[in-house]
Amino acid sequence: MTTSTLAWQHANDSTELRPVAIERRSLRADDIAVQVAFCGVCHSDLHAIHGATPHMSDGGGLVPGHEFTGTVTAVGTAVTRFAAGDPVAVGTLVDSCGECAMCRVGQENFCQLGPVSTYGGRDRVDGTVTKGGYSREYVLRERFAYRLPASLDPAAAAPLMCAGITMWEPLQAAGVGRGSRVAIAGLGGLGHLGVKLAAALGAEVTVLSRTSDKADDALALGAEDFLLTTDDDRLRPARGRFDLILDTIAADHDLSPLLRLLALDGTLSVVGNPLMSGPRILELTAGRKKLTSNGTGGTKGTSAMLAFCAEHGITADIEVLPSARVNEALTRLEKGDVRYRFVLDMSDLADLES
Repeated sequence: MTTSTLAWQHANDSTELRPVAIERRSLRADDIAVQVAFCGVCHSDLHAIHGATPHMSDGGGLVPGHEFTGTVTAVGTAVTRFAAGDPVAVGTLVDSCGECAMCRVGQENFCQLGPVSTYGGRDRVDGTVTKGGYSREYVLRERFAYRLPASLDPAAAAPLMCAGITMWEPLQAAGVGRGSRVAIAGLGGLGHLGVKLAAALGAEVTVLSRTSDKADDALALGAEDFLLTTDDDRLRPARGRFDLILDTIAADHDLSPLLRLLALDGTLSVVGNPLMSGPRILELTAGRKKLTSNGTGGTKGTSAMLAFCAEHGITADIEVLPSARVNEALTRLEKGDVRYRFVLDMSDLADLES
């Protein structure tokens, strides 16, 4: 028997969402039910709402939300890792085949049969379209839920489940540590967590930005330097300086100026707008530069990221809004009017239900 819960659903070409009743499946043996407390608002939610990414709909519209925290309310008969009352965090994936080479090494985000996204994905068992965390209740396989460390604030930890792991994976892939020179292009929901994580790993961190209005923020977050990309006099000496650049800029832009800042064998990881077309291959030849991208992570990396954040006290800088102001959050996010991540308090959905 399914259960009904309220959610914020998108059903047209605007960013407007409305509260609707949706159905959550009955618990399977390895499922847990989660009461959602806080859900982050990701820029990819806007991409999905505008149809720029291949999320599916069941005809009723999308329910976004793929970075949330909450409390376990019920468990299936085969669940061993969680019990009712446990605090948990959930990210961008809720299932995978579990058998391919990628799944076996904890990189379910690269599942060769296709991972199941938290919203707009196709359930592997019954074929229904997944609906996300802009809701009061969620049901998922226990394997894709994570115990929320007690030291992390539940609201500020929610964005770690998308923005945090999106930054963590390329930092780990590049072997960033003490002595590494890392630049973060763009200081927003992704970028500010990139600064915190890279600095905690011991890297020398620089923020690259077109404007100077966030220079003080960058230094307060842990960066050692701030470079205006519009200031040629300061940018020219930085050519060949960085081992890794994390490009978190959501808008289309030219990658060539960033590639010129890379050192020998340096890497530019484009995470803010992977839908963008790349540069000419010739741009990579001088210095054996590498162009990569990343989106989310698997269970192994996400667990490691949460443990690292708990150890170093890292969470997102957030503005919490009641979920009834979700449309305001999306509109302001589209304008870049947030420092640095909106998080929706989903508790007000209980008032709408009553």
